[in-house]
Amino acid sequence: MIPRMQSFLKYWTDVLLHWLGLTSETSAGWDRWVAFIIALLVVALFDFLCRLVVVRGGRQLVERTQVHLHWVNEIFSADVLRHSCHIVSAVVSSFVLPLIFEADSGARMVIDRLVDIFIVVALFRWVNALLFAIFYIAERRPAWQNKPIKGLRQTGQGMALLICVVLIISILMDKSPAILLTGLGASAAVLMLIFRDSILGFVSGIQLSANNMLQVGDWISVPKYGADGTVLEVSLSTVKIRNWDNTVVTLPPYVLVSESFQNWHAMQLSGGRRVMRSISIDMTSVRFCTAEMLARYRAFDLIREYIDAIEQRIEMQNIAQGRTRLERRINGLHQTNLGIFRAYLLRYLQREVPVNRDMTLMVRQLQPTETGIPIQLYFFTNTVDWIAYEGIQADLFDHVLAVIPAFDLRVFQNASGNDLRSLRIADDDPVLPNL
Repeated sequence: MIPRMQSFLKYWTDVLLHWLGLTSETSAGWDRWVAFIIALLVVALFDFLCRLVVVRGGRQLVERTQVHLHWVNEIFSADVLRHSCHIVSAVVSSFVLPLIFEADSGARMVIDRLVDIFIVVALFRWVNALLFAIFYIAERRPAWQNKPIKGLRQTGQGMALLICVVLIISILMDKSPAILLTGLGASAAVLMLIFRDSILGFVSGIQLSANNMLQVGDWISVPKYGADGTVLEVSLSTVKIRNWDNTVVTLPPYVLVSESFQNWHAMQLSGGRRVMRSISIDMTSVRFCTAEMLARYRAFDLIREYIDAIEQRIEMQNIAQGRTRLERRINGLHQTNLGIFRAYLLRYLQREVPVNRDMTLMVRQLQPTETGIPIQLYFFTNTVDWIAYEGIQADLFDHVLAVIPAFDLRVFQNASGNDLRSLRIADDDPVLPNL
């Protein structure tokens, strides 16, 4: 096979030199370089024909056989097949090109090294395309969807690139790769400084993926870095987050591992979003309920049965303790307008507001402060949609603020300009400015 190829190159070299008006005796070594060019053209033609047959034929074969397995279509994709053809062409060139020059010549040594580098590069590009196909297949699997596997793919590509670079340098230096790696060990500190972010990103990406801390599509909040939105991409060196104002924040993965961040994905899966808001009640408006007040409150359907039940229990307890009606004013049990208001809010939440009944629901009184008594509504909506969530709590607190005066209570708020204007009109005080 090799003698035939040499004869073939020799024949076409003589034909080309004769056409140029030269002979082997007068060409002064140019015949070898002409043969080298012819060999390059032959390898390029072989590569073209190989791609034409393998890529097109392979894709048509996959389509005609109607293979519905997604991984088959990706493994035999055009990129993988094309780079496979480049490997074959590189191997062919390693047999053809070195035959043109003498074994001990400098040109033969250079050609050998260039061909070896060509093979290494072709292999690297094929591995790179294969990694793309494999990780694309993984992304389509339900168990891997929305997983931050792009960083793992980039890690694999980075390792392949490192091996490729080491092999190329060892070929150029004509040294064993093991010797080169031993020398790199001495400069590991420098390499760690250069590739610090990549190394930290690689380790952090593995932690994020292994601990299921983060997925593409999650809503996360990192207030320290102004990030509050949806995760767009998790790569080896960056995590891209689209904020709700459509700005994009880019963070290194090790920031999310080393510092705290809030992931709202569990809330989205739970089917309920928490509402925890308070209204401050003026403490001077809290009082015992009189018979007239209870009669008015019984007009509210939500608490009519509650008022009657509590009144009956209080009356029975007062009678059991032998308290007279006069003593009941101080020592006896009484209902308060604030207590009835809390009962009303609880029943209103249970019956009129779309809440998640499988989660905590309560109306509680917090520690009184100089701004009044905070009455907190703590519950979960039955939806996690942001717009619907905001609408639910807005409608609820609109109703709460409007119904508070019906219970003879007042909302605490600081004095405003309108309050001062009303005070001036009431007192007719000329000292106060006309606001």
